[in-house]
Amino acid sequence: MIRKISEERFRAKQPAQHQKRQPGRESLMRPAPQSEMKKYKAAGKLDGKTALITGGDSGIGRAVAISFAKEGADVAIVYLEETEDAAAARRFVEAEGRNCLLLRGDVGRPDFCRRSVERTVKEFGRLDILVNNAAEQHLRYRLEDITDDQLLRTFRTNIFAYFYLSREALKFMKKGSAIINTTSVTAYLGHKELIDYASTKGAIVAFTRSLALAVAKRGIRVNGVAPGPIWTPLIPASFPLQKVKKFGTNTPMGRAGQPDEVAPCYVFLSSEDSSYMTGQVLHPNGGRIVNG
Repeated sequence: MIRKISEERFRAKQPAQHQKRQPGRESLMRPAPQSEMKKYKAAGKLDGKTALITGGDSGIGRAVAISFAKEGADVAIVYLEETEDAAAARRFVEAEGRNCLLLRGDVGRPDFCRRSVERTVKEFGRLDILVNNAAEQHLRYRLEDITDDQLLRTFRTNIFAYFYLSREALKFMKKGSAIINTTSVTAYLGHKELIDYASTKGAIVAFTRSLALAVAKRGIRVNGVAPGPIWTPLIPASFPLQKVKKFGTNTPMGRAGQPDEVAPCYVFLSSEDSSYMTGQVLHPNGGRIVNG
C-alpha cells in the first residue's frame, strides 16, 4: 500500500488552472491538495497543548492544523477572508476530537495579531506553539513593476506579521514552547519573478536564527521550515496557466509536493522529538540541495 501511494504521488500532475484573486481558495483547486496523511500514526506528542497557526485554513497551514489535532493539540486558525476553507479546516480538526478557534483578519495589522493571541489564550487558557505561516506572493517580471504598495503589503504579510505575532505570543509562552516559521526554498535559491517574496523569505531565516538566540535561555525553541514547490492555493492564485501545469516538475523528484508531506516537519519541531534543535531550518523541497 505504501508503495502504491508513493507511485500515485509521483505520477500526479496538476492541470492548468488560475484563480483571479489572492488569497487563493483551496475549495476551487483541482485536484484538491492532500491535507491529511491517511496512514499517519499519531503518538500523542502534543497532548494538552494549544497551537496558533496563521494561514491555517488551507494548504500547508491546514495540513499542520490537522496533524497537530491528531497529536492532541487544540488549534486556533488565523485566516484572511477564506471562510469556506476555514470552516473546512475546522471540521478536520474537530473530527480528531480537538477544539478549533477561527480568527478572521489581516496578520499585517499589529492590533489584529495582538487580539488573535489574546483570544487564543482566553479560549484555551494557554499558548504553547506558534506557527507563522501566512504569506502572499505576486508574480512580476521586472523589479520596476513592483509598486511601493505591493512591496509594503508583501513585507507586512510575510515578515512583519511574524514579528507582531511572536512578540505577543512570547508574553504567554513558557519553557518548552515552540515557534515555527515558514520560509521557502526561494530564500536560498532566489526567484527572478518573485523578488519581494523571496526577500521576505530570506528575512524569515535571519529572524528565526536571531529570535532563537534571544529566547534560548527561556527554554523556548524557534525553528523554521523551507518548503519547495508545494501544491497550495497560493500557486493557482499567483501563476499563469502553463506555469501551474508545470509547477514542481523541475525538482529532482519531478513533481510538486503535497501539504501533508510537509506537515510532519512542524510536528517534529513543535514536539520534544526536536528538544535539542533551535535556530534551524528543515527543507522538504523535493530534493533540491541548498545551504541551509
